[in-house]
Amino acid sequence: TLLVSGVDPGWANDALAVMAAGLCTRIKTIHCQEIFDYSTYDQPHAVRVSCGFGGAMDETPMMLLPSIPTMVWGGNIRLIGRGLGLEIDDITEVVERLPLDETVENVMGRFEKGTQGAFRLKIIGWADGKQRVVGDHITRIDPACAPDWPQPDEGVGDHRVIVDGDPQLTIVSRADVPGGTRADGGNTTAANRLLGAIEWLATQKPGIYDGLDVPLHTPLPDEVEATRWA
Repeated sequence: TLLVSGVDPGWANDALAVMAAGLCTRIKTIHCQEIFDYSTYDQPHAVRVSCGFGGAMDETPMMLLPSIPTMVWGGNIRLIGRGLGLEIDDITEVVERLPLDETVENVMGRFEKGTQGAFRLKIIGWADGKQRVVGDHITRIDPACAPDWPQPDEGVGDHRVIVDGDPQLTIVSRADVPGGTRADGGNTTAANRLLGAIEWLATQKPGIYDGLDVPLHTPLPDEVEATRWA
């Protein structure tokens, strides 16, 4: 049995979005939004190579190449559509990139003025000619870059589900861990989603399961459950 929870941090792009939609009527669009300062994400290869921060503006980083965003996040877009009985018939991508106005330094080193400092990536799921489900990533290497783009409400990062419907609903989630960054907190929730699914998966038939198949809270062995409550 296999569960792949997805990324950013997984649960925010599947079960949480479907639950949020269930609280609204006359839905126009659902946005799953990540807004993050990646200077707190101490993963140099991912930040510099995959995402392109500190790279030349005339070079497109791997993660932003055409079709790559759909390969990575398209499954989540279709999953949300399936959870809501919505047939996603097309997925498109919109990428914006901005350079740093000034050279900055962080735990990963020096990022020169004029190199990529921020990007905004939208993966848009269409149904009957209308935008319905959108994955929206606003990512910076310095909080001063791209000041006109959405900013986190608090600290260095937010994950949001925004439902344009009746009512207009926004759910904001943040995760902090002692001694770590908010990126560490988000990674912890992604790992805990997988760990919490193990007991349930062990009782299922062999196959591939997704975030709508696996309950958000699954029963744990008594000795494990007893340690959950501090």
